[in-house]
Amino acid sequence: MTRVGAAIVLIVALAALGAPWIAPHDPAAQQLALRLEGPTARHVLGLDELGRDIFSRVLLGARVSLLVGLIVVGVSALVGTFFGSLAGYYGGRVDQLISRVMDVLLAFPGLLLAIALVAVLGPSLTNVVLALTVIGWVGYARLVRGQVLRARELEYVVAARALGAGTWRILERHVLPPALPAVTVQSTLGMATAILSEASLSFLGLGVQPPTPSWGTMINGGRAHLLDAPHLTVFPGLCLAIVVLGFNFLGDGLRDRLDPRHEK
Repeated sequence: MTRVGAAIVLIVALAALGAPWIAPHDPAAQQLALRLEGPTARHVLGLDELGRDIFSRVLLGARVSLLVGLIVVGVSALVGTFFGSLAGYYGGRVDQLISRVMDVLLAFPGLLLAIALVAVLGPSLTNVVLALTVIGWVGYARLVRGQVLRARELEYVVAARALGAGTWRILERHVLPPALPAVTVQSTLGMATAILSEASLSFLGLGVQPPTPSWGTMINGGRAHLLDAPHLTVFPGLCLAIVVLGFNFLGDGLRDRLDPRHEK
């Protein structure tokens, strides 16, 4: 499953990077006379309700999904690692303050909180990234906090502290490196969550706005044609499901390989 997940992620990443050159048609070009046409040799995934090539739009939609996932995971991991390190290493009031903020954010369902934030800020790709980052850093902070709480009492960390090493040097050299494998696994699984969340917000009309292609908006646009043109919804939905499964397979495999307690 690890190799399957890695292969899926690699193929999707290459397809997204080369989408402008791989796409056989202009994703915005309309052929109204052929609207809702099923898969053919010329249009392998068919045409949508405006006569646009679905295969080309799926490729461009992959770029949006991966871009959102990378930005959300990257920023969330950095912010979460920073605050989780502070909470775990210093403890006391610092830990209580950061933990209470995390508890408040965790008290709300993540997707509902993202919907509320985007509804207030306005629908756009930037606001989707911001909303997902606001709720995404908490998981990384809790993970790193637990790792730091365990590592700060180890003998080599106590020895470094006794020799006069500074806080940031101890965190950088002795405490955070053992936590990086767990953060890596969390980031891989977080990619799947971010991609699915972006598609959900776009499906509700709060994410990427037309005519920019997005898997969520494509699925939403095909709802009215589930009976007469199911390919409008089936193909973007399959792509979304396969990519999410690929990242989950890859994350599970990395967890097994990087966990020292896992029996090989």
